Amino acid sequence: MKAAETFTLLLGGALAVDDRVRRLVDGSRVIAADGGMVHAEALGVSPEIWVGDFDSTDAALIERFPDIERKGFPPAKNATDGAIATEEAIGRGAKRIIMAGALQGERTDHGMMNMLLAVRLAEAGYDMVLTSGEEEARPLLTGASEIEMPAGALFSVLGFSDLHGLSIENAVYPLDAFEAPFGLPRTVSNKAGNGDGPVRFGLKSGRGIVIFRPHDFSGV
Repeated sequence: MKAAETFTLLLGGALAVDDRVRRLVDGSRVIAADGGMVHAEALGVSPEIWVGDFDSTDAALIERFPDIERKGFPPAKNATDGAIATEEAIGRGAKRIIMAGALQGERTDHGMMNMLLAVRLAEAGYDMVLTSGEEEARPLLTGASEIEMPAGALFSVLGFSDLHGLSIENAVYPLDAFEAPFGLPRTVSNKAGNGDGPVRFGLKSGRGIVIFRPHDFSGV
C-alpha cells in the first residue's frame, strides 16, 4: 500500500508511545482529532490538519501548534471527533487507517464506538488498526486473516454478532470451525502460539474484533 494512502489519526484516549507504536505510525500521514494533538510531540509527527469541536483542547495546546491547519465543528454535532477524523482521512485518499489513542481513556462509549466504526469501515474495504500502545485491535470479518503478534501475547476475540465457523491457528487454544453465539466468553483470553508466523483466523460468517496486548505475556 502506498504511504500516501496510510493515515494515523491522533485521538483523545491514552497512548503509550513505544517502538512498536512508532513503527506502526512511521511514514504515515497524520490527522489530529481535538485533544488527540497531545500525542503529536511524543510521536514526533506534525499533523496536516487538526479537526474537532476543540472542547477538550486548551489554549496552551493550541499555542504549541500555531501553524497546524484547524477545521472546527460545533459541539452540538452528530458525529464523534474520531468519526470526523476518519471522514477527513478518507476524503484525502486513505486506504489504511491507524487510530492511535482509540482504546483507552475516560470515555468507554468513545472507545467502543471507535471499535464499531473500525469494523464498519473494514467491511467497506479499509484496512483498520486501533492502538493504545498497551493494546491493539483489528476487525475480524468473514474470510481468512492473520495478525502479527509476539509469541505468547495475550489476545481475545470479541464477537459483535454470532460468529459462525471461527477458526484460530498458531494459538495456545486453537479453534476449528467453532460456533460462538453472541456474548459467549469462550474466545476471551487466548495466547499467541510460539510457532513461526502470525496468528491466523478464519470466519465463515459474522463480525467481531481481535484485541491483543503485545507486551502482556501474563497467561490466561
